[in-house]
Amino acid sequence: MALDMRDRALVRAILATALRHRVTIGSLISRRLDKPLPANATALSHILHVAAAQILFLDVPDSAAVDLAVTHAKSDPRTIRFSGLVNAVLRALARAKDSELAKTLAETDDAPEWFRTRLIEAYGGDEARFILSAHRLEAPVDITVKSDPEVWAKRLGGMVLPTGSVRLEKLTMPVTELPGFNDGAWWIQDTAASLPARLLGDIRNLRVADLCAAPGGKTAQLILAGANVTAVDTSKSRLARLTQNLQRLGLSADVVQADLLKFEPKELFDAVLLDAPCSSTGTVRRHPDVPWSKTPDDIVKLADLQRRLLAKALALTKPGGTVVFSNCSLDPLEGEDLLDRVLAQTPSAHLDRILPSEVDGIAPFVTERGTLRTTPAGLVLDRASWSGLDGFFAARLRKT
Repeated sequence: MALDMRDRALVRAILATALRHRVTIGSLISRRLDKPLPANATALSHILHVAAAQILFLDVPDSAAVDLAVTHAKSDPRTIRFSGLVNAVLRALARAKDSELAKTLAETDDAPEWFRTRLIEAYGGDEARFILSAHRLEAPVDITVKSDPEVWAKRLGGMVLPTGSVRLEKLTMPVTELPGFNDGAWWIQDTAASLPARLLGDIRNLRVADLCAAPGGKTAQLILAGANVTAVDTSKSRLARLTQNLQRLGLSADVVQADLLKFEPKELFDAVLLDAPCSSTGTVRRHPDVPWSKTPDDIVKLADLQRRLLAKALALTKPGGTVVFSNCSLDPLEGEDLLDRVLAQTPSAHLDRILPSEVDGIAPFVTERGTLRTTPAGLVLDRASWSGLDGFFAARLRKT
């Protein structure tokens, strides 16, 4: 039976919370066990974690969370014999949360060891702690608007960020019911994700390719900036979503389904935007499963794919043209290190430094080298719930 919208939202909140605080929850559960759970007791572990997330972090009555977990355990042949343990552990956890939760949160950062280590190596201990702290908070909702941001901030009950995006602390209704959605006045796009397209500068009347374009937020930006846009993606279903989004916004582009590495247009482009597929470690606030579902080996493989895609993007660009490369990874292997490799292997390309003054609000994120680097610890505002942005890397290259 399909869940209604309210129940679906609750399920998403429970699962996201369980992942966001996975280490803390695991620690508190383990203290209530006489011995560790069997190695193959995955279903039992999931039942305990999901119930604990409700007890510790969500506005769900303790008794309701415990009863639901026990019922779940009794209904599954793999866990039925553990239903008594589920009841005892969760009731003990509910009694102890006021005395133990804050202390346990302070003792851990709720991240797998490999992820923590790479953040410390890349950013240092203090910045890594700020990033991991931001990952514990649900991300606010950013909107890119087609007209005056101040007007839409007032209508939607949000605020205008230094970058020009409109930020809502959280959604109080489905996106489709917000003012302006059906009119195509705006689209959801993290403010960090809105920056790479703007680094192309004045692209009026230029032929611009948006590679790996779906779901189309950057494509829409390029169209509104006056470019003649070719949106390329390998996925038919993702391009269908891109087309739907552009139709809602009243915009049009030349949409091409193709394997980018084999894409051969009749004419080279004046400029290319490549927002490459990556590990997505910059989006953990929105997708707390990422550190637990990715591995260092995944990052190595994705970095190699990005290197080949960037080489292709340069090959698709006219001499004198511009390529902006970006992704939503926090890992230098997919950003700064990758850029070094491509520049060393491509004599026809050089780094075109990004200037702090050329785009509103980007000055704090421009590096000494002239690249762009954002992290969830950036964009600190009055309240933590309003602060932060996705982790992004971007560099601008000129083809000589």
